[in-house]
Amino acid sequence: MDLLNTQTVSQASEQVQSQPHGGIEAVEGEEQPAGMNILAEDMFYNYDELYSRPDITEDSNIPENLLHLMHSFGYDCRRRANLQLLDERTLAFVAGNLLIFLDIQNKEQRYLRSCSGQGIGIIMAHPSKSYFAVAEKGDHPNIIIYEYPSLRPYRILRGGTVQAYSFVDFNGEGTLLASVGSAPDYMITLWEWRNEHVILSSKAFSQDVYRVTFSPNNPGQLTTSGSGHIKFWKMANTFTGLKLQGILGRFGKTALTDIEGYVELPDGKVVSGSDWGNMLLWDGGLIKVEICRKGGRTCHAGTIQQFALDEGELMTIGADGAIRGWDVESIDTADCSDDSGMFEMEPMNEMVIGRNVSLSSMVKSSVPDSFIGFAQDSNGGIWKLDLSFSNVTQDPECLFSFHAGVIHGLDVSSNSHLMATTALDRSVRIFDFLAKKELTTSRFKQGGTTLTWAPSLVNPSGGLVVVGFDDGVVRLLELYNTESLRVVAGRSHNEDAELRLKQAFKPHNAPVTAIAYERNGEILATGSMDCTVFFFTVGDRYEPIGFVTVPGPVQGLEWSPQSHDQNTLLVLCGSGHVVEVQAPDLEALNPGTTYHLSGLSTRHFTFSSIKSRIKREEERAHRQALKAKRQTDGEEPLNGAEEQEREPVEEEEEEEEEELTPLYTPHPPSPLYCGFYSQPGAFWLSMGGYDSGFLYHCRFSDQQNEDPLQRQDQPFTFLPVQNTDEDPICTITFNSTRQLMLCGMHSGSVRAYPLQPPDHHLTSMKAFWSLSVHDNQYGHLRQLRCSYDDQFVLTAGEDGNIFSFRLLPHEDLEKSLEHNKARVPSPRVGIEVEGSAQDIEDPSAYSIETAKQKLEMDNMRREAELRKAERRKKLAELESQFKQLLQNNQSLPEHVRLHRTELELDYRFREEMERMTARRVREARKELAWEEERQRIGLKKLQERFLGSLESDTVTVVAFQSRHRISTFRLLALSQRLHQLNHKARLEGTGPASLEFWRNKVEDGKDSSIIKADQEDLGADNSLLTPRLVHPSGRKLDGHQAEKRIKATEKAERARDKIEKRRKEWAELFAAKPDENCEDPEDVQAITLAMENMGDFKLKSAKDFTVPEHLRMNAEKKRAQLVLLEEKIHEKKGRMNRRIMALRDAKLSLMSHLDSQAQQLHAVQERLAPHLRRPTQTLPALLPEETPERKLLYTHTTLQRYGALRSQRPCTQDMELEGGQTLLDLLELEQEQDGGVTEETPSSTPSDRGKEREVEGVGLTELEEEMRKVEEIRLLCEQDSLMEQMSTLVGQFDAELRLLRHEKLELDIQMKLADLRHVTLFQELLLLKEFEKSENPLQERLNACLDKKEDLRSKLNECKQALELKRKDITKLQEREKAIAATFQKALGENNKFADFLTRVFKKKIKRVKKKENVGDDEEQEDSDDDEDEDSDLEDDDEDDSSSENGGALDDSVCPSNCDSELFEKTLQLRESRLDIEELLVEVKKTAESLRKEYDFLIKKEKVIDGTLKEAEGDLELVNREKQQKLNELDVVVPLRLHQIEFLSNGVVPCSLGPALVLNTVTLGRLQERIEQLQVEKSEQRDLYKQARQQHVQLILDRKDMEAKIQTLEAGCDKLIRMKFGRLVDLENLQTLSGNRKLEEMAQEGKVKEAANIEEIRQWEVKVSEAREMLTDVTRHHTERLLGMNHLLSQKKELEDKLNARQRKMGAQFQGRQPAEKQDMQRLQKLVQSQSQEAEALRHEIKILSRKGIQILPPI
Repeated sequence: MDLLNTQTVSQASEQVQSQPHGGIEAVEGEEQPAGMNILAEDMFYNYDELYSRPDITEDSNIPENLLHLMHSFGYDCRRRANLQLLDERTLAFVAGNLLIFLDIQNKEQRYLRSCSGQGIGIIMAHPSKSYFAVAEKGDHPNIIIYEYPSLRPYRILRGGTVQAYSFVDFNGEGTLLASVGSAPDYMITLWEWRNEHVILSSKAFSQDVYRVTFSPNNPGQLTTSGSGHIKFWKMANTFTGLKLQGILGRFGKTALTDIEGYVELPDGKVVSGSDWGNMLLWDGGLIKVEICRKGGRTCHAGTIQQFALDEGELMTIGADGAIRGWDVESIDTADCSDDSGMFEMEPMNEMVIGRNVSLSSMVKSSVPDSFIGFAQDSNGGIWKLDLSFSNVTQDPECLFSFHAGVIHGLDVSSNSHLMATTALDRSVRIFDFLAKKELTTSRFKQGGTTLTWAPSLVNPSGGLVVVGFDDGVVRLLELYNTESLRVVAGRSHNEDAELRLKQAFKPHNAPVTAIAYERNGEILATGSMDCTVFFFTVGDRYEPIGFVTVPGPVQGLEWSPQSHDQNTLLVLCGSGHVVEVQAPDLEALNPGTTYHLSGLSTRHFTFSSIKSRIKREEERAHRQALKAKRQTDGEEPLNGAEEQEREPVEEEEEEEEEELTPLYTPHPPSPLYCGFYSQPGAFWLSMGGYDSGFLYHCRFSDQQNEDPLQRQDQPFTFLPVQNTDEDPICTITFNSTRQLMLCGMHSGSVRAYPLQPPDHHLTSMKAFWSLSVHDNQYGHLRQLRCSYDDQFVLTAGEDGNIFSFRLLPHEDLEKSLEHNKARVPSPRVGIEVEGSAQDIEDPSAYSIETAKQKLEMDNMRREAELRKAERRKKLAELESQFKQLLQNNQSLPEHVRLHRTELELDYRFREEMERMTARRVREARKELAWEEERQRIGLKKLQERFLGSLESDTVTVVAFQSRHRISTFRLLALSQRLHQLNHKARLEGTGPASLEFWRNKVEDGKDSSIIKADQEDLGADNSLLTPRLVHPSGRKLDGHQAEKRIKATEKAERARDKIEKRRKEWAELFAAKPDENCEDPEDVQAITLAMENMGDFKLKSAKDFTVPEHLRMNAEKKRAQLVLLEEKIHEKKGRMNRRIMALRDAKLSLMSHLDSQAQQLHAVQERLAPHLRRPTQTLPALLPEETPERKLLYTHTTLQRYGALRSQRPCTQDMELEGGQTLLDLLELEQEQDGGVTEETPSSTPSDRGKEREVEGVGLTELEEEMRKVEEIRLLCEQDSLMEQMSTLVGQFDAELRLLRHEKLELDIQMKLADLRHVTLFQELLLLKEFEKSENPLQERLNACLDKKEDLRSKLNECKQALELKRKDITKLQEREKAIAATFQKALGENNKFADFLTRVFKKKIKRVKKKENVGDDEEQEDSDDDEDEDSDLEDDDEDDSSSENGGALDDSVCPSNCDSELFEKTLQLRESRLDIEELLVEVKKTAESLRKEYDFLIKKEKVIDGTLKEAEGDLELVNREKQQKLNELDVVVPLRLHQIEFLSNGVVPCSLGPALVLNTVTLGRLQERIEQLQVEKSEQRDLYKQARQQHVQLILDRKDMEAKIQTLEAGCDKLIRMKFGRLVDLENLQTLSGNRKLEEMAQEGKVKEAANIEEIRQWEVKVSEAREMLTDVTRHHTERLLGMNHLLSQKKELEDKLNARQRKMGAQFQGRQPAEKQDMQRLQKLVQSQSQEAEALRHEIKILSRKGIQILPPI
């Protein structure tokens, strides 16, 4: 496919034809760095061998140039950075699989095709504009560097990512290239691109990365940004080489945002954009400030897509279509003065491109002093901008305009080379693809979703376009040529053609997805996402016919062709449903209340997946083929026994055969993409999702009674389509002759299938031609059309690109291009004076059906209102008549007047009204239920907000007889955060570990590791000394041997246990022995205590004060202190509140008790005379503050009263009334007044009752008088007792209240101090939080050093142990070597005349072949082996030379005469052993040397780590000192009394207590006591030292005596052992010997096996005898059969003789056959003879075999 112009391709091929494969040649004479090839400067690749070509079926004879690219009418404006300026008149951008070079002046296009054939990711121009990079997509795509303007491939960069590149960028000098990949690897790679070399690579991030750029001012620094991140990279030299290190930007308080654009300032700061339009200033990986405009306005109304830095001005390009210039210096020095983190400033310059413009990238001209730039508009445009921002600045100019986004509709004219397109960018465009230009554009309020060009039957001129829109509107647009239109006043025609709205109607409420004309052009059908298909009559004005509903959203519509008998519409639904609708009869239509057509005949088909069944059948056929092949390959003659043995094996193989995969039905169903009619009632479907990969041939079933949604129909046949399992067919179209089927694929490619019409079953659909055109990831090809003359193919994809291809050879095309442009239809007569048709601009306008339904509803409502008015009028008349009757009835006399109940027609009317009222009440409650629930939830939220966190409110308790009162603390519950912190503090203890703790840990680990190593060494030695116990593994010994063996074993076990016990005792004794450097733990503890508490300690305020480890403070510890303090405060306040509430409860119970006593007193005083009654105190009532919880109690009456008060003052709305009172205050006042009224019960006063008693007392008798006096005395006593009890109870309560009040005052003081302490702790916490930022990294660094040191210590111990083991191995090998030498000398004997010869043979060094045990050794090991072999060869040569000099060549292969051959062989064996040991010794020494080097390296590394550790400790100490100084600067409030101040100056307290020191009195006293204690301890320590010195001298003398005694005892033991055994032996091993159990068991086992073998031989002899008997029987049967066969042969001979005799007697008519019969007879006779000979041979063979004793199988 020729995508470059002829001149460019020829130049590229001429320059690289000497290098057939683009061969790379290194520059001669230059030194090449290791691992990198230097490529020649003039080396180029051959473009013809690189670019991707069409995929063509082999042996299909389809030409490669079937389609030729003519022009591109689209622009992928939504792609990031899809605009590059190569020179002042050439723009480059990506379009699917093409790179388009657009000439700005003449608008011509040139093309480069992708080399991968799977799309292009990004392009980037070189800073010099001499090259540009094309980063592709696909499987491990490449980056191709092209030279400009020759367009020759210059370099190919391979292996930078897995799937696709998302961005590339050159550095300022153009020497390096940075690339970043997309999912799944997101790999950032740095290239030295001229030599195709990867410098560095790393994973950029775990999400999409949008951009990567080099720093313009700091070489070696890069920046990447993307989804929710920005990352700062640096190329750093480490000890392992050059590394790429990245720091992820932290957003902190700023919301997380995607970052599209950024720029690096000269000082290293970075300015980036945000989703909401503000700029973020980054410094050191953190956001320093967020920049906005004055008043909090955003810098842009949307995302900032790009930044550009130019001469002190920072330009921002925003998605809002604005370009603003900002002062760089103000941004660089921006800082925030408050906690908001915002910095406000205004732009210096501003340019707003347009209202519907969304800029995404901009490229500036590289010409010096040029302010021209070209901007990419995401809404489908390329703009030319003047960025001079001066008085002569030109207005922005739109150079090119395209569709923005997915192309939803495309169609071609039926009689001209015109094309119409529409998209969701609200435009409809007409193109002349013959002249390669756009004719006209019309814009609307809504986006277009589908488009159809009316056929010639409907509009012969070919100027009618029907467009469906997103809001359900269908518009008829009329296209005409404006040149032949006469000019009307007020109108001008600037374009070659014009679109005019002819008619607009709205048949749907959802986007229109399909439009189709009936085959006769009389009916128009439209389909929509609202699952409806609407029909219209075609004419000058389209009138609605009606609609039908379908089971799913409409995907496509196709009318039956002329070859079908019936006129039907095939409706394809995206959900997999297919509906065939009969065309509506225009004459039989009856207008009704709705447009729904219920009488149309329909047939339904619901696609059911059969792909799993197809795959299953394929698998079954594959298995059967494999099985048949195995059977064919394995057919060989087998005897009967082999067949019998094979049959069950084959059955088992069939049983073990793997089960077939189960059938699968996708859920949800696979989407339906496209389809078309094949025959009447049959159609082809292309499915997506799981069912892709096939074309399904389907037909409608005769059973159409089932619900369409429940149907499950399956295709009756299918056609597999190659390579479409993941790439389904999205659209299908045919040329006019149906000889070529064009398919638009999901991957954006075009497929062409040659067909043999008529081919309804697509049997000729085999070979295909395929070419990737649109983007393979998101450029799904949805629209595909052939021109009316089949000379052009038009494609439109979801990537926004539109391509035109030619489908004819060059000769035919030249003829068709003679006109240079397409014919545009002429306008209708009078069109210039016609008014424009009424458009539907409101997206919420009614559809046709909705409007008709509304019209019908309005008519019905109007009629109902008229009927209601008539009824109301009649009811009003009846009501007036009834009122008149009532008046007349009232005017009648009473005896004549009718009662009201008599006027009721029926009591049931009243009951019905009552029922209706009750029902309405219930309905009202239901209607108010939501409001009631809302109010309840609101009340609950208020309670949770104001009372939920309140643990106890303020409650005041007042004394009875005084004004003393006590109140509780208003206490809030502890927050959940506080509980979590407390729990965390309890779990973690006191916080992070201290430095001293880590030191001790390291030292302890060191000591323990050394002890462990010693113990392991001791254990190893013990294992060598202790003999191995061989556990019995064979048979058990029986009889006397077993008993003897058991006794010996028990004796050895007892000896072993005794030895082990003694060894443990020695081990415990040695373990208890203190080390020479060991110190007494009590002494260590005393020294530690002295170091901590003795010495010249600095005050905390001193500058050189070192904070002790246990006193160091961090935020976590301080937070724990705060939590503990708050808990204690809460606990003490809660305890006091509980006591006060208990006192309040006691007062309530006391008041109830006093009330009852008052009632008793009142009853007593009622019975006393007035002058005898003592005055009583009024009982105090509870104050409101004593029971505040009653304020929250309310009743229904309270709510009603509140509502009444509120209704009386509707305008107050709970605001304060006159006097500052609210409605709640008034309500409380009324309740108190009501309570006071109810408490007054004035029945009869005691004075009244006394007067009554006085009246009754007149005239009493003497006895009665006496009794009255006794009663008075009793009542007076009771009165005094009651009043005394009441006063006592009141006094006790007041006393308790005063005591508790005093305690609370003291607690208040403590709480104030605690609050002051809380403030101090909180200030310290804030300070510690600030220091955490610098302290935590240092602490982590220190911890890392400690961890490294601990790991290093463990490695050192391991290395030391390994080194010790190797040294022991060396010692052992040397001892073995000495033993071999001693053995040789012993074997040589004395006065051996061959001693010199044998010694030379023994000591000779020979070259030995090493055994290759480890095949996969490293190269270094192999090199060392080679070196060793060379050394050994040299040594052997030296040895041979020396030997030859001394006495000639030494031949060790021949034993000299008169020399003992056994001694010679033994010498050779000993030499081999010696050489083996020497080799092992060399190996071990080499390993030991490597271990020693490793140990030395680790020691050096430990020193480095110790230095780093000291440095980290010093840095941390400096931070702690600074932190302590800052803490010292905090003010701490310490309340003191005057008697506590002992800082006096001349006996007077000074005015300033600044120099004073605050000490605890107890601590001061303890210090003074400690001075006296230390003096006493000093004298005691001197005495102890003298005693210890004397004891030490005595112990040394005792040790010397013990050592001498031990030596004497050891010498005596050795002497006794030599006397008994003749040499020194190990007594422990001797005691543990218990005999050789293994040998005894092997002897016993041999006897058992011998008996078993004898028994087996006997059994085999029996079997042989039985076999011989069977052989005899078989021979007998065989002989009988042979005799029978002989008898049959003789009978046969007789029959043949008789038959021959009869034949000779037959007539002359058979004379002609006699020769043939004679021949047959002779042949049969020969056959009989041969068979008899074979039988005789078999008999002879049987006799021979029977003599040999071989078993003969019976015949088959």
